[in-house]
Amino acid sequence: MAVVSSIERWLRIAYVIFAFCSAFFLGALKGLLVGPIAGLILIAGNVGVILGLFPAHVAWTISAVAKTSRFDIPLKVAILVTLPALFGIWLGLSIAGSVLVGVGYGFFTPWVSAFEAFRQDNESNKFFHCLVDGTWGTIKGSCTVVNDFADICYHSYPLYLKELRESPASDEIQTLRLIHVPGCIIVGITGLIIDIPLFTAIAVVKSPYLLVKGWFRLVQDLVNREGPFFETACIPVAGLTILLWPIIVVGFVLVSIFSSFFVGLYGSVVVYQERSFRRGIAYVIAVVAEFDEYTNDWLYLREGTVLPKPRYRKRRASYSSELSVTVHHSDVSRVNPSGSADAPAMFVPSLARSVSVREAIQEVKMVQIWEHMMGWFEMKGKELLDAGVITPADLYEFLKGNSNESAVINVGLPCYSLLHTLLSSIKAGSRGMLLLDGLEVTHMNRPQEKFLDWFFSPIMVLKDQIRVIKLGETEVRYLEKIILFGNQEQRMEAWDNRGFPPQDNLRAAQIQGISRRMMGMVRSVSKLPTYRRRFRQVVKTLITYSLEKEGYNRTGSMSSGDAIEAV
Repeated sequence: MAVVSSIERWLRIAYVIFAFCSAFFLGALKGLLVGPIAGLILIAGNVGVILGLFPAHVAWTISAVAKTSRFDIPLKVAILVTLPALFGIWLGLSIAGSVLVGVGYGFFTPWVSAFEAFRQDNESNKFFHCLVDGTWGTIKGSCTVVNDFADICYHSYPLYLKELRESPASDEIQTLRLIHVPGCIIVGITGLIIDIPLFTAIAVVKSPYLLVKGWFRLVQDLVNREGPFFETACIPVAGLTILLWPIIVVGFVLVSIFSSFFVGLYGSVVVYQERSFRRGIAYVIAVVAEFDEYTNDWLYLREGTVLPKPRYRKRRASYSSELSVTVHHSDVSRVNPSGSADAPAMFVPSLARSVSVREAIQEVKMVQIWEHMMGWFEMKGKELLDAGVITPADLYEFLKGNSNESAVINVGLPCYSLLHTLLSSIKAGSRGMLLLDGLEVTHMNRPQEKFLDWFFSPIMVLKDQIRVIKLGETEVRYLEKIILFGNQEQRMEAWDNRGFPPQDNLRAAQIQGISRRMMGMVRSVSKLPTYRRRFRQVVKTLITYSLEKEGYNRTGSMSSGDAIEAV
């Protein structure tokens, strides 16, 4: 038995070595063949979007700043004076970032896909997937990246500007005294001069230690069969991590340099917020010490920092307030969830011991959240189409991009679906949210995505508010009308769903508050490019469903695909 066990162990080691070598060379070959094509598509597409929309971005931004009622005249002047510098930084960094992302995505995605193929359950298909995976998919993925980036530049950014331009008069006006305008400009320039070289120096000096420390931790996991080396099928992927760790370290240095631009410019914001030139200069000095202290903590070096750290805030916000989310009218104001309201957090590769693959599989993935959301939208959309509450004309208006006419689909349908998701979770006694397949998403197993922090906690707060006030049947129906149709009172009255406004003014105000919060969350999520692309696909599916229901395919007058393309 000992001989057999020894043979099996050596066969397993030989298999791992063969799998790693095969994936390494095949992946590198795929990267050399596919990388130039995918990278060129991504670079050319993103740079084309940047340069093509740059005149429009300049015009939109200047118009929004000039027309908004949120800023007084001195603050508008200060913003307009700094816009040329900001536009120059945007052009330089965005083009450079597009080139880096294009090269990295085009070359490394096929390479990593070759390693991921060895996690297939079917042994006979592993070599086939190692050879094929990451070829055409990488090219399509680069097109998707360009599409999402174009959505950000052409749709999401104008929406933010529109909200700024059309801010209600009741919002607090941001003021700036003329005496602080020179201070904001000087501190911003000083921040660039001081923070960029010091951040770069700190990142470069600590990068060798990060390289050695990371290799040591990964090799330690390999020897002890922990973390990513827990399962034999994942050892090739983890081996690639060891090889690519120097690139991750280089990425840490580049991201630190990239972030230092914005960290330095944030000094102008500190001058504006504190109304003090001295505190702005103190921020420029203190933020370097904070970055040094932050990297020391992540790399398990000495505690604190030897660099000066002057105080630049009159009163520091509490941790609870930094994590709070304020909902006002139709949007969600978010603060930095990293626990620091003073400066953006830096990217430092984590050296903490990773969980096993089996533990990671038990966590809810972000793709499951997206699929759940879109599944609810499609299911509830079909129900509303069957009931005649929404019409194909509403769907066509959304695809045409008429924001005012498409509010029922763009905002109403997601809000309606979110409401029923929360009601189902409350009825089931869930501590979080229930997905379509019955899986429960809580604070413990939710995806650890940064932008999800901005929405998950507010949704849980909203769920608790709905649960506490215990809405009756007619009140739920009335809330459905409000969130689906908004201010379209004629359509609200035409929909007879047995929902009526409560007689109690306090109760009515609570329902109105819930509807505003829900609409604000949906409007915030709708600016995300991935959401927009997936939601458009849901709308096209609903159009196909409505056309098939009306018998267009049987009559042969127009196929559903032709009808969608005609929009």
